[in-house]
Amino acid sequence: MRLGERQKLKIDRVKEFGVYLADSEGSVLLPKKEVPEGAAPGDEVEVFLYKDSSDRLIATTAMPLITLHQTALLRVKETSKIGAFLDWGLPKDLLLPFHEQTRRVKAGETILAALYIDKSDRLAATMNVYPYLSCESPYQKDSRVQARIYETSQNFGIFAAVDDRYSALIPRQEAAGEFRIGEIVDARVTSVRPDGRLNLSVREKAYLQLDKDAELIMKVIDEFEGVLPFDDKVSPEIINREFGLSKNAFKRAVGHLLKEGKIALRDKRIYRA
Repeated sequence: MRLGERQKLKIDRVKEFGVYLADSEGSVLLPKKEVPEGAAPGDEVEVFLYKDSSDRLIATTAMPLITLHQTALLRVKETSKIGAFLDWGLPKDLLLPFHEQTRRVKAGETILAALYIDKSDRLAATMNVYPYLSCESPYQKDSRVQARIYETSQNFGIFAAVDDRYSALIPRQEAAGEFRIGEIVDARVTSVRPDGRLNLSVREKAYLQLDKDAELIMKVIDEFEGVLPFDDKVSPEIINREFGLSKNAFKRAVGHLLKEGKIALRDKRIYRA
């Protein structure tokens, strides 16, 4: 009997309050209101196993929105002192403990979560979905994808779930700008790693992105009344704050604008020409 999974079990015996389904490991109750009409001992029934409010194993013919070790978008029904409760399609809501939240969630929002069995042998939800995402995507280099941000890291970059299912990373050098957990971004697959995980970029190929970056820099120069108070040797942190660009992208765009005669560098500043 596999907690948190769909499975087919045979009816072993019938009671007034339901039927008991059995396999070689034991039996579990399927409440009367869920027993298929005309069902009899020996019949096979597809059910999902979870635990009721008294922590007893119970079967249901209702199919939840998520099964063990899978990911799905689930709505937050309410929050409490121990965490949040998610609507997963069954009468008993699914607990998302505080320590499994990558950010504090609010009632009414929809989040990406995975289903796991906790130390108390209960089903619970986690927003730390990295171990549960598939590494077998259909995408190849240069594919266009939609990815949901689920974690940010100063060391590695932005972790994302493509199609809410496949494991992906926007590497740190490609992750200039602001990213919010839960945000969906349009991205390009830059490579498929040997383990099947995807590397992404939210930017176009360098030669296509250059004109956009140059336009952005000119716009910011105008906002500074024609003079930026720094040149192309400024720190990556300031570049990211002011432009949402990596230092390499910024330097390429500045070089492009210099070549076109649209800006000038002097006195450690950038001037509109």
